[in-house]
Amino acid sequence: PKMAPYIHGRRNNPHVIDLRQTMRGLLRAQNLLFQVASEGKAILWVGTKRQVKGVIADAGERTGMPIVTERWIGGTLTNWSTVSNSIKQLKELNAMFESGDSGQGLTKKELLDLERRRDKLQLSLGGIADMGGLPAAMIVIDTNKEAIAVQEARKLGIPVVAVLDTNCDPADADYGFPGNDDAARAISLYCNLFADAVLDGLAESTAGLGVDLGELEDIDAMAEADVAVAAEGETAEDTTGA
Repeated sequence: PKMAPYIHGRRNNPHVIDLRQTMRGLLRAQNLLFQVASEGKAILWVGTKRQVKGVIADAGERTGMPIVTERWIGGTLTNWSTVSNSIKQLKELNAMFESGDSGQGLTKKELLDLERRRDKLQLSLGGIADMGGLPAAMIVIDTNKEAIAVQEARKLGIPVVAVLDTNCDPADADYGFPGNDDAARAISLYCNLFADAVLDGLAESTAGLGVDLGELEDIDAMAEADVAVAAEGETAEDTTGA
């Protein structure tokens, strides 16, 4: 029911999302990501669903930003000091195994235990090992699936950019927009748009020009124009079930 204002209507049984609000929300989210990246700050990508993991990993690699694609560890943000110690241990283990004298003074069983410990830490923390501190923004594909991550970010005042399907609570996101959070093509579209905004911001940071994407009023005008064109093409196929 909380997503009712974002739903245009029904077609047969599925709800049809209001694409005007999708466009506006997307552009606002891109504006935020551009600004954060242009300031040289970290943006955390979070997506642990099966159909999301690969897209998030590609986006993180493309932008050089931290990612979480496995299970979210409670306290990753709210208990960052403890997580930092685990990351430090992971880096020490990686350095030990990368050196040629990793087996000195250790039995085979001890080496095996350390290797298993490293693999476990790499799986859970490898994507944020170089984050260096709390992120300035967080991108989430499914706020229901990543509820703990969203709660931690909001508790710390970290802006949350999120895709809101019709079964989500819009109050969970600071920069949310209605959209399908299950379809692989839709997820790829969102992440590509987000990554483009981040890369533009990083380029701006490097150039040191400090140019904004524009006022939100201009963004709304752009959205209206684009949606008017899309409506003529019957783009209502981008729908999602209730």
